[in-house]
Amino acid sequence: MLEKIKETTSFIREKTGFEPQAGIILGTGLGRMVNVMDVEAVLDYESIPNFPVSTVEGHSGRLVFGRAGGKKVVAMQGRFHYYEGYTMEQVTFPVRVMKYLGIEHLFVSNASGGMNPAHEIGDLMIINDHINLIPSPLIGKHYKEFGPRFPDMSEPYDPHLIEMAREIAGKQGIKVHEGCYVGITGPALETPKEYEYLRIIGGDAVGMSTVPEIIVARQMGLPCFAVSIITDLGVPGKIEKVTIEDVKRAAEKAEPGITLIMTGMLASI
Repeated sequence: MLEKIKETTSFIREKTGFEPQAGIILGTGLGRMVNVMDVEAVLDYESIPNFPVSTVEGHSGRLVFGRAGGKKVVAMQGRFHYYEGYTMEQVTFPVRVMKYLGIEHLFVSNASGGMNPAHEIGDLMIINDHINLIPSPLIGKHYKEFGPRFPDMSEPYDPHLIEMAREIAGKQGIKVHEGCYVGITGPALETPKEYEYLRIIGGDAVGMSTVPEIIVARQMGLPCFAVSIITDLGVPGKIEKVTIEDVKRAAEKAEPGITLIMTGMLASI
């Protein structure tokens, strides 16, 4: 895998000549943040050696290079999931590549189901912890170049970045929650009893991404920030039938808040 990462990194540098300071992963319905970027280069995943190709509706499948908040960033417009049939190595491959490209912070967004009774559709939740119910991306051969075999996860989400996001949200009048995100394999949405179980074990929101990316980023020493848009509810009495189109519409409606918070954070790091 190490050689593949180096090959991919070299290809991207040759094609773009770009040295990003931060990486951004944009989830379902959240790809329009690139509209506020001063874009300098775009690479389709299909054109990048060793890169998987996103198969999920609502994921454009491009690496976008440019400036946001005055910083040089690389944005993944679409991510990869375990449920697509990819290995965990493939799911997290782009995070390792972004680290090798030189990023110093990782920002992640996702669409998720809210299980906290305080949540409403369209709310934002800053993730302050997670529970991983997806196979670990660190299973298998260990490469010392990536960091420790057993990385510390006492602070998976950077407290300084969380505080920064709180302050920006407050100044912008953006309502935010904080809570624990549960990562599951999917792709079926949860049953009422599954929502109940995930809430009992400590979850505030649930989704099918993010956690593997954060684990790999933390192994490599990257400070991480992640935020969920609550696109559907797993709260007793509020559970309704949901389609991927419903999720996309809710995410797109709430996306401007995430964009304001993230661009403000980029300007401050």
